Amino acid sequence: MNRYPLWKNILIGIVMLWGLIYTLPNFYGEVPAVQVSSGKATLKIDAAATTRRLEESLSTAGIQHDGLFADLTSVRARFRDTDTQLKAKDAIEKAFNPDATDPSYVVALNLLSASPQWLTNIGALPMYLGLDLRGGVHFLLQVDMKGAVTKRLDATTGDLRTLMRDKNVRHAGISREGQSVVIRFRDVESQARGRAVISTSSNDLQLVEGQDGADFKITATLTPMAQKTIQEFAIKQNITTLHNRINELGVAEPVIQQQGLDRIVVQLPGVQDVAKAKDILGRTATLEIRMVDETPGALEAAMTGAIPAGTELYNERGGRPLLVKKQVVLTGERLTDAQPGFDGQTQEAAVHLTLDAAGARIFKDVTRENINKRMAILLIEKGKGEVVTAPVIRGEIGGGRVQISGRMSSEEATDTALLLRAGSLAAPMEIIEERTIGPSLGAENISKGFHSTLWGFVAIGVFMCLYYMLFGLVSVIALASNLLLLVALLSLLQATLTLPGIAAIALTLGMAIDANVLINERIREELRNGSSPQAAIATGYDRAFDTILDSNVTTLIAGVALLVFGSGPVRGFAVVHCLGILTSMFSAILVSRGLVNLIYGRKRKLEKLAIGQIWKADAN
Repeated sequence: MNRYPLWKNILIGIVMLWGLIYTLPNFYGEVPAVQVSSGKATLKIDAAATTRRLEESLSTAGIQHDGLFADLTSVRARFRDTDTQLKAKDAIEKAFNPDATDPSYVVALNLLSASPQWLTNIGALPMYLGLDLRGGVHFLLQVDMKGAVTKRLDATTGDLRTLMRDKNVRHAGISREGQSVVIRFRDVESQARGRAVISTSSNDLQLVEGQDGADFKITATLTPMAQKTIQEFAIKQNITTLHNRINELGVAEPVIQQQGLDRIVVQLPGVQDVAKAKDILGRTATLEIRMVDETPGALEAAMTGAIPAGTELYNERGGRPLLVKKQVVLTGERLTDAQPGFDGQTQEAAVHLTLDAAGARIFKDVTRENINKRMAILLIEKGKGEVVTAPVIRGEIGGGRVQISGRMSSEEATDTALLLRAGSLAAPMEIIEERTIGPSLGAENISKGFHSTLWGFVAIGVFMCLYYMLFGLVSVIALASNLLLLVALLSLLQATLTLPGIAAIALTLGMAIDANVLINERIREELRNGSSPQAAIATGYDRAFDTILDSNVTTLIAGVALLVFGSGPVRGFAVVHCLGILTSMFSAILVSRGLVNLIYGRKRKLEKLAIGQIWKADAN
């Protein structure tokens, strides 16, 4: 009656062992480390090659490390103490950046988990600590949405001038006035023709005809849908750009998310250098398209130091030198989109670019005049340029749709498209709120959160053991297993633990014990009704299950609502809360009954249960 089959006991044991293993890394703490990441937008980290180079540089300097760890964007070396970490940073800096004035890599001090290598190899990693627990920098950035719309209107003004010239429509001037573009005409016929041309070429403009003295005019404004699209693109583009820039700081788990319609929250746990963080966030980059100088002997002369007038020497991907003319054909302001794709004829990986009207006209003229010549696309950052790609022009390219292809993998096409899209901010931003949280305050928060959870657990345990005796002890063990599984899940998911998360853990403990109280009281009720001890255990667990399920499902619905509609700390609280409900169901029902079965299941003649005082109604 009260025996689990062998497979169920084994399953519970495996789950608890898994929980223990994935919880362990959180008890080892962190040790000093040095992180190597890309310092240039066009340089991508090769994990295997960078790891070998890092190990060689440390070996040459005679510095011992405690492990090397690589991910998609960086390679990290772990050390025993801070002194070794500082020595290693200097050695790695010299090896990776021989030219200190033009560093290709960012070598940053960081922290790594001190857990053993075998735990790391199986993916057992500690939870990340949020800003309020680890300390760091918090910024609230205001995105200038009007600036994004104004930037689009300025581009539209140039596009309309080009359109009127191409369609031979005479006008008396085109200018931006506030949040609209005004096109003036000398007569009604030109006004009507201009309206027809604009309506045919663009669906994003609302046109209103009017008259200003002797002149006729058309006032063009962006449609609400177009403005919304521009603003959404601006906020997403800025978030993508910020992600790319913050990788240089070596932040383990930065938080970059939209807040409201026009604000971005940036949280950098572990970063104390506010000036460096501001420099990274406020940095600008520009995209330039130039022609390659393929004059015979010019590149060889430039390699010797005799750079021809009107040219500059750059390096392609792979380090090959390239002589580029100084004259800028196009800038990134004319680029509206860049997406990875495939060549329609050869099926090779390619990057598809979209230019505005003015950019399309310029690009068409340039490609017509430079067939079979190379064109370089450069990303200018910190006053220095990097060649993203340098394709050969195969023919005249019109229509504003440009394809870059040739000797490019799908991954390189995706990276190139990202570089071209995220080279600069889509809209200006300003820091409207700034907070720095010191590591000592974070340590104090951890201590207070840990002690509040610990003493809450102890208080619950004491009450349960006094009131329910042996069944209370079983409930406490089940509660401990619930906490173990919850921490293991958070570690496996690499969740970021914050103060609201700790509050959710404490709340989960209080709610989880409620299921055991229901079970114990059900068993007491069955005993009062005259059931045998074995029957009381079986019936108590079975009848309590429906009540436990209903109460947890309703609580889970509230938690999911917080998860879906909440943001920031509320969302972090909801994640821990929902996971805690799931683990409490497992521990309260399966783990606690498994223990009770092991204690009482094999006893055929069971006269009483150690479940505390059973109050019976007075016979009178």
